[in-house]
Amino acid sequence: MNRVRLLDCTIRDGGYLNDWRFDERMVRDVYRASSKAGVDVVELGFRGTERCFDPAQFGPWRFTPESLLREAVRGGGARVALMADFGKIEADDFCDRKDSVVDMVRVAAHRDAIPGALALLEKIKKKGYTAVLNVMGFTSMSEAERAELRNLARGSAVDILYVADSYGSMFPDQIRGIFEPLLEIGGPLEIGFHPHNNLQMAFANTLEALRVGVHYLDATQFGMGRGAGNLPLETLLAYLQQSRKDKYNVIPVLNCIDRHLIALNRQLGWGHQLPYMLSGIFQCHPYYAQDLVELHEYAIEDVWKALERVRLASPVGYDRKLLSEIVGSGLLGPLPTTEAAGDAWAQEAAAQEPPAYAGRHEGRDFLVLAGGPSLIEYKDQVQEFIRRRDPILLGANNLGGHFVPHYHAFINKKRFMSYAAQAHRDSKLLVGQYLDDDMVREYSGREVERLRYADRLSSDFRIVNGVIGTNGRTIGVLLCAVAIVMGAKRVFVAGMDGYAHLPEGRGTLFYAEKDEPESREEILDRHRWCQRILASISDHLTASGREELHILTPTSYQQFYKGLQNYLDVPGLEARP
Repeated sequence: MNRVRLLDCTIRDGGYLNDWRFDERMVRDVYRASSKAGVDVVELGFRGTERCFDPAQFGPWRFTPESLLREAVRGGGARVALMADFGKIEADDFCDRKDSVVDMVRVAAHRDAIPGALALLEKIKKKGYTAVLNVMGFTSMSEAERAELRNLARGSAVDILYVADSYGSMFPDQIRGIFEPLLEIGGPLEIGFHPHNNLQMAFANTLEALRVGVHYLDATQFGMGRGAGNLPLETLLAYLQQSRKDKYNVIPVLNCIDRHLIALNRQLGWGHQLPYMLSGIFQCHPYYAQDLVELHEYAIEDVWKALERVRLASPVGYDRKLLSEIVGSGLLGPLPTTEAAGDAWAQEAAAQEPPAYAGRHEGRDFLVLAGGPSLIEYKDQVQEFIRRRDPILLGANNLGGHFVPHYHAFINKKRFMSYAAQAHRDSKLLVGQYLDDDMVREYSGREVERLRYADRLSSDFRIVNGVIGTNGRTIGVLLCAVAIVMGAKRVFVAGMDGYAHLPEGRGTLFYAEKDEPESREEILDRHRWCQRILASISDHLTASGREELHILTPTSYQQFYKGLQNYLDVPGLEARP
C-alpha cells in the first residue's frame, strides 16, 4: 500500500453532468482540498479543441486552456492531469511540458483504438509528459484481446496503463484475475484502476485492487460522476487515513463537499440509478439500458431480455442500430416495432373494423392534458379555459387529482400499474392495446377501452381506418392523434413542456419519477423526435381544413405555442351551454 497513488478526477468525470461548466472558484477549491488531503494527482478536465467540440455547448473545463489551469493551481499542490479522447486530439494540441502546469496526460481508448492511442502517447511523452493509457470497456474484452493489450503495452512508451471499469460491472472476486496479469508485465510500467459504482462495488473493488498491488487509484469527491457515479474519494481517504495518518487527511475534502458538492448533487443528481445498475450487470454501455427504460414502454423483464442480447453481441461502446434491431426483432413482446414491417400494420388496419371511438365526438374541441410542470403552474387558467370552451378532455398518465378528464389514457406498463387506480371513476380508461389483459384487470378493476395504434419506432404519421401509424414516442403526442380519430375540430394541449432548454432543477414532469430521463443527449433526441411527429399531426389538421395544433402552456415546441391568455381575454366569451 505504500506505493499507491490517488488521483482525483472530480472535475473531469463530473463534467459529464454539466458539460464541464464549473465555477472557477469551485475548481480551485477541489484542487486545494485534494492536495491538502494527500491526493497525489488532480485531473482538471479534458483537453479538447474547437475542431471536435463546440465551445457554445461545452464549458471551459472541456478545453482547459493553459491560462485557466494556471489560475486553478495557483499556489501549488498536487500534480495536474488532463484526459483526452483518442480520435479527438493530436499531440500538437499540447505544448511542451516545460511550458505547462500539466504533468500527466491520459488518453482514453476502446479496445479497437489501442494501437493508435499508444502511438499518440509516444508523441505526447516526447513532449515531457507522463503518458497514460486508459483502456475503456475492459470487461468486454476477450482473453485474446487482453493478451494482445499486454503485448502492446510491454513494448510501448507509456508510463501507466489504466483499466477503467467502464460499465461498473466488476466484482471483488474478479479483481485479482484482471490485474495480476497486467502487473506481471513489470518494468517501469505502472497499473491504475478507475472504478465505477453502478453495482455499488467501487469501494470493495478498490480495496481488492489495493491488496493486489495496483499503483494508481481514481476517485471523485462525493462520488461525482455520470449516472451511478464513481468511488467517493472521501471514503477511500477515510480508510487509508486509519493506517497512514502521516499521509492522508480526509477533512479538507469533507469541507469541500460541504461547501460545493452537496448542493451540486441536488442540482445534477448523480448516484444509484436503475439504468446504470443494469449496465453493470450486463457489461454494456449505460445508454442501452437508459434508452429502454426511458422509452417507458417496456417492463423490466423486457429490458432484461434486451440487455442479454446486447451482452451477447459484445459491441464496442454504444450502437443505436443494434438496439433498434433488438427492439424490432419482437423480443420485447408482441410489438411490430420495426420500419422493416413496412405497411403491414396499415393493411391489417384497413381489413378490420375501426375503433369504437372513431368519430365519437365529431366537431368538438379537444384538450390533451400532458404531465409537464406547466400543467400545474397554469392550473387555474387551464380550468378557466375548460369552463369556457367545454372541450373533450384527454388525460395522460398521472394527473395528481387536479383534473377529471373524459378519458384517462395509459400506454406504459409501469405508469399504468402506478397510476391507473388513481384515475377518477367518472373518467373512461383508455389503455394501450399492447398492455397485458390480466395486468389491466388487476390494476384497474373496471372496464377499459383499447387504443388502436401501431407501436413502431417509426417517425411517420398516418391514420388508417382509425388506427394511428406510430406510438408518438410519448403518450401526450399520441393523444393528439387520438383526438383527431375521435373527430376533433381543434386540438389544444396543456402541460406539454418539451424536453429541450429545461431550466436548471426543472424536470419534464410535474411529479417525480426516479427513472425520468436525465441524459442531455437522450432528452434532446426525444425532443426532436416528438417535434417531428407533432408537426405531422399539425399538418394533418390543416390539410383537412382545420386549425393547426395549439399548445396553450409554455413549451419548447415553440412553433405550436399559443398562450392561454389569447383565449381567456376574448371579450364576451362565456361557458358553453
